[in-house]
Amino acid sequence: MLEKIEDLLKFSFVVIDKPLGPTSHQVSAWVRDILGVKKTGHAGTLDPHVTGVLPIGINRATRIINILHLQDKEYVGLMRLHGDAQESRIREVFSEFRGEIYQMVPVRAAVSRRLRKRSIYELDILEMEGREILFRVSTESGTYIRTLCVDLGDAIGTGGNLVELRRTRTGHIGEDEAYTLQDLKDAVEFYRQGKDDMLRKILRPGKEIVKGLSRIYVKDSAIEAIANGAPLYSAGVERIEGNIYMNSPVAVFSRDDELISVGRVTGNFDVSSRDPFVRMETVIVERGKYPRTWKKA
Repeated sequence: MLEKIEDLLKFSFVVIDKPLGPTSHQVSAWVRDILGVKKTGHAGTLDPHVTGVLPIGINRATRIINILHLQDKEYVGLMRLHGDAQESRIREVFSEFRGEIYQMVPVRAAVSRRLRKRSIYELDILEMEGREILFRVSTESGTYIRTLCVDLGDAIGTGGNLVELRRTRTGHIGEDEAYTLQDLKDAVEFYRQGKDDMLRKILRPGKEIVKGLSRIYVKDSAIEAIANGAPLYSAGVERIEGNIYMNSPVAVFSRDDELISVGRVTGNFDVSSRDPFVRMETVIVERGKYPRTWKKA
């Protein structure tokens, strides 16, 4: 049975193809106003002059939308060298920047300015024309592409800077899954006319945010305690899907595949243990939805 649009709006997200010009915060606010919801929040910040994939959480999904921000990213960018260089030298430097690199956090960044290490998984030259280089980069979250272009230019020996940038992927979400603000506006208008197909396609269930996390399915008897802030003990676990290890983030689901919470493994899986197995970081399920199985003190 299809979920009602009204219910979907309580816990869902949209993937917007951010246009050139506005801030990520402005785009998030426009989504809020178009949908007529109380709260929205974006995963990661794209500068005004950057376009591409911008996931935006709706209402309760704002609690966990940052999970997508912490996942790997992919960009296509255009950089310009400040002088002429041999193609062989350019390609050599690009290959040297694959793997672990060090970056100084930019002055205008929202985090403290310090040297930090980031991983570049892929760095490929797509085209070269004169001093301009079109490239694709797949990288760890938190990598500054503008800084990467400056460092590439310095290593080549000419200097260089970023000219254009587009984010093509965030975690498991690619640009082919993104919609424009006009698409969203049209979908809402169709919905008001009794046609919900387009809006239903754009609104994605909130539980898809945790697609990249290992899952722990729990017994119904454990859920209300979790909703009230309790950790999960091994005795409340029904089954585990995926690899888990100490301190790994996990998604906690009910038997009926409802996302209950997101937490972190803090102990060993041992049904006889009285130590917590998972401590919750964000609870999604509403209190009172599942039966209370403990007695008041």
